[in-house]
Amino acid sequence: MNVRHTPTAIVHKGQKGGTTGCGTNTNTLSSHWVNTNDKITCDKNGCKN
Repeated sequence: MNVRHTPTAIVHKGQKGGTTGCGTNTNTLSSHWVNTNDKITCDKNGCKN
C-alpha cells in the first residue's frame, strides 16, 4: 500500500501510521496522510527505488 501526503499530493511507499520509504514519519500531522493505491510519485531514495 502507498500513502499520499494531501497538501503536496505526493504519493510515497509505505502506509499511514508509520514511516515512508524515504523516511518521512506519517504520524506527524497524521491528518495530512491518507492510504492509497495510487502510483508512487516521490523521487527520493527508498520510495522510488
